[in-house]
Amino acid sequence: MKRRLQFDTFPRVEGMRRKLAGSAAIGAALERGEPLRLIVLDGDREDAAARALEGPARAAGVAIQIVGERHFDRLRPPNGPGGAVALLGPEPSAGPSEVLARPGAAWLLHGVVYPGNAGMAIRTAEVSGAAGVFVDAAFDHAQRREAVRASMRADRFVPVQWVAADTLLAAARKASRRTIALEDSGRAAPWEVDLTGPTLFVVGGEHAGVSDSVLAQCDEVVRIPMAGFIRSYNLQAAVAMVAAERMRQEQT
Repeated sequence: MKRRLQFDTFPRVEGMRRKLAGSAAIGAALERGEPLRLIVLDGDREDAAARALEGPARAAGVAIQIVGERHFDRLRPPNGPGGAVALLGPEPSAGPSEVLARPGAAWLLHGVVYPGNAGMAIRTAEVSGAAGVFVDAAFDHAQRREAVRASMRADRFVPVQWVAADTLLAAARKASRRTIALEDSGRAAPWEVDLTGPTLFVVGGEHAGVSDSVLAQCDEVVRIPMAGFIRSYNLQAAVAMVAAERMRQEQT
């Protein structure tokens, strides 16, 4: 029987974001001085051990949030310990070079037109454990804020940077990251390609897709199979399918 993938069972790789669950694990991480960024406490159910984390956390400069039972249960791993969950990993304010040097996948949303679609894709990438998300879109300040709101403020947990595609692709090459584009010109399905390891995934906008100039700089192009009449999936759906396939490959 396959082991269920849990947030707190990822290998302890330097620079990887991961979730810790339970007062004992979080308390031990505080004692070791590990880079905890946020601790979320269940505010509806009394847990003395969880509440005891507040003092050491504040002394260490770790942010504390107290949320309701329903919100907390959505954050903790299935059947995981209650009381507290925490985010461990680097600061989300890191720049492109630092993000691309970390483990995990990175995502480039290239030429996205709708801020809401960008936000949902950012959220999906964060849920899948991405190292960072980069957006190359002609958004003004208000549209960027709209995208961040639609992501459920995922930028609190994962770096979200606004970077031109050519600049980011050059940084990815320097960091020795493979670059894989999602486009209907691809000949292989995601499950026919090795998606593991340091990778930058490039997803195009809703209308024009990935530009030819960007495709020419990618190492591989994969195509998500489509059987309906509408020409393509929603941006978030494409990101979700490839992110899930990458997680499946890494687990097995």
